[in-house]
Amino acid sequence: MGMKDQFKDKAQQLADQGKQSKGGAQDEASERMARPEDEARAGERGGSMGDRARERGQDAADQVRDQFDS
Repeated sequence: MGMKDQFKDKAQQLADQGKQSKGGAQDEASERMARPEDEARAGERGGSMGDRARERGQDAADQVRDQFDS
């Protein structure tokens, strides 16, 4: 087996591992979305992460506007 074949095999192995990891993460995310108690806890924490990220982005935009207005 030549060096080229070894690299090709290793690349294929890593690609397969990546696909398996991605599939596992998707399965876990699907399971979390299917459980309503997680959604209730998310509401108790003050909204979804997307809402908080959007608010932080809006705050940053407001700060930049304030700097340019001064």
